[in-house]
Amino acid sequence: MPPRLHCPVPLQEGALLELPSTAARHVQVLRLQPGDPVTLFDGRAGEWDASVERMGRSEVLVRVGSHRAIDREPAVQVHLAIGIPANERMDWLVEKAAELGAASIQPLATERTVLRLQGERALKKQAHWQAIAAAACEQCGGNRVPVVHAIADLASWTPPAGLLRRVLSFDVAARPLQGTRADAPVLLLSGPEGGLSPREEDRARAEGFEPVTLGPRVLRAETAPLAALAALTLASAPEVPAP
Repeated sequence: MPPRLHCPVPLQEGALLELPSTAARHVQVLRLQPGDPVTLFDGRAGEWDASVERMGRSEVLVRVGSHRAIDREPAVQVHLAIGIPANERMDWLVEKAAELGAASIQPLATERTVLRLQGERALKKQAHWQAIAAAACEQCGGNRVPVVHAIADLASWTPPAGLLRRVLSFDVAARPLQGTRADAPVLLLSGPEGGLSPREEDRARAEGFEPVTLGPRVLRAETAPLAALAALTLASAPEVPAP
């Protein structure tokens, strides 16, 4: 299988294209040679056959081939709103969420969030997470890279409209996630270590978030939303036609 390269620039059959720096480095690390095939995707839909045309010291030129309108995304869109976990666990969460087909990821600062980022540091971290999502899609075959939104404060964040709202909850009255309707796009809210505070969960319920649970086991902050995402997306994954 040819290497897959995320190339977020306009792609057109027959075009001679200089790869963006990240994709070019990938080609050089793999030591590809002129004539070697690659697969390009822009992160929005479908993918293109292509071949290496010329290798330079830092630049790589490819010839874009035909487009294939192949889609490997889940039938149900799931958007994650995540209380940022501590240390590097958010990196792992973003990577696995992209592999599982998350439609978007909203990092949130909550009352119990340990990692506090503002200004330039927050922007750099957002770009870092977006690059992780793109690399995960290169690996797993996803052609739609989930958007990683700018970090927001949960207290002032306005959830997007038009989505079924679910919040992972420790409440004994929470419904099993597997038993809730998911025939429309879902917004899944999950807290950091220790979960959302009672005040935050009350506010989420007031904004239409239905409390749901994954069962009696207590999962880590980076594990719980991924388990919920898998429960919603893998069950709805479409069949992929043969190339």
